[in-house]
This record gives sequence, structure tokens and C-alpha cells, in this order.
Amino acid sequence: MAVFSNQATLTYNGVSTNSNIAYGEILDVLSATKAPVEASYTQGETVTYTVALRNTGGNALNNLTVTDDLGAYQFGTTTVYPLTYVANSVLYYVNGVLQAAPVVTAEQPLTITGINIPANGDVVIVYQAVANSFANPEVGGVITNTATVTGDGLSAPVVATANVDTATAALLSISKTITPNQVVDNDRVTYTFIIQNAGNEAVTATDDAVITDTFDPILTALTVTLNGTALAEGTDYTYNAATGLFQTANGTITVPAATYTVDPVTGEYTLTPGISTLIVTGTI
Repeated sequence: MAVFSNQATLTYNGVSTNSNIAYGEILDVLSATKAPVEASYTQGETVTYTVALRNTGGNALNNLTVTDDLGAYQFGTTTVYPLTYVANSVLYYVNGVLQAAPVVTAEQPLTITGINIPANGDVVIVYQAVANSFANPEVGGVITNTATVTGDGLSAPVVATANVDTATAALLSISKTITPNQVVDNDRVTYTFIIQNAGNEAVTATDDAVITDTFDPILTALTVTLNGTALAEGTDYTYNAATGLFQTANGTITVPAATYTVDPVTGEYTLTPGISTLIVTGTI
């Protein structure tokens, strides 16, 4: 809604007098809402957005343009975009019916042209974007992006904004090596397990992370350490010397959260995973 006003001036015989100020309103016939489908984002993952447009007027609105800033923000003197549009992902519905895809004329910011909304009608535009290396991956990170609708028949741009928060979670992976990789009977062999956390939340004892392995050939005379600290059999892990089944106890494995640095020139985030190292040595 926009308010306008004007005032008339009457001049006669060298005298001027003003009228009262008359006020009017231009009612908005177009409303817009924007929402992410996903509740949160992680770098490298896709976020799906919907922009819903409602025309309450008695005339169609044609040739509108929808521009999405893809979360753009200033870093130093540069504008960076934490979202990367997924090519050919736009879906365009008029009154619930899928239409031919509109034209995307730019991708930073995302610009979609040729949107037509019938009188008393609805349009829904769906598109996808990937959270890239400019998206803040730390706890508390958020992408705020704005869709702006412009075009004939609109007295002012119509704006809709959506927020999506970074996911707060651990993201673990594990790798295993053996040294030496050529052994004979009664040799000592060492298994090294590297647990990496690419998430922004640490794995603590309450998360009950467990490593299970069945050693074949079976090992004897085990020594076990986690991050250089000796673990005790029966308390920190169990081992079945008859089957070779090894398992850490609930709460033994902890892994720090990843850490992040921001490139002072480009503004890109770089991830360094949190790491824990489990070492099991035994005799074959």
C-alpha cells in the first residue's frame, strides 16, 4: 500500500491561498511470500525456494521480473553470493498448472523474466540453489535472501525475504590403514583409524559413537590408544580374542567439530575437519 497526497493553490489579485491536503492510497494488488523447503543448509547441499505471488486485482499483471539476490552480502569492496543457482531448475505454476519455464536472464543475481499473473490469480515459482563456499558454515550462520518483483502495473517493487540457518550437526567419516602391510606370523601389526568430523558440532561422549571391527587374522596382546591416550579393555573397549571382534564402548569416541577460516581477500570459507585417531596394535 502506498499513500499519496497533493495540495492545490488558488491565486487571485496577487493573493495566494492553499487548499487542504488531500490524501489517497494506492492499494497493493500483488503480494509475495518466499520460503525455503529445507529447514537448514550445509555447504555443497541444495536449497529449494518457493516464491508465491498473489494478484488480487481485476487486471492481469504481465511481463513481471523476479530478481533473487541469492543472499548477496558485502565482503570488503566485493559483493559475494553464498548461493549458486542450479541451472534449469526453475518451475513456474499459474493457478496450480505447470507452465513452460520462464527465461532466466542472469544468475548473479538470479533474474527471471516474463512472469504473467492473471487477474485474481496465483503464481508459484520454484527454483534451487547450492550453498557454496561463501555460505557461513559455522553454528549460527544464516543466509538471508530477497526476491524482488518489478514490472508494469506495479506502483513499487514487491519484496519477499527468507532466512535459512546453517545445519548444526556432526558429519563423520572414517578411514583405516594397516602397517606394515606385509607381515609374517607373530609380527606386530598396527591398525590406524582416522575419524574426521566435517560438521560444525563436536561428537561428545553422549553421542555414543562406536567403532566396530573384526580383525582377521585375529590379534593378540592388544594395545589401544585414542589421540595418544591409552584405552583400557573392559572399560573403554571390548575384544573377543576367539572371534577377533573389537568394539569401543559407548562414549569412548569423541571428535572435535570442524574449524573454519575466511579468506581475507575473497571471503570464502575453508573447512578444517576435526580429527580423532584410534590406534590398535596386536600380534598376528
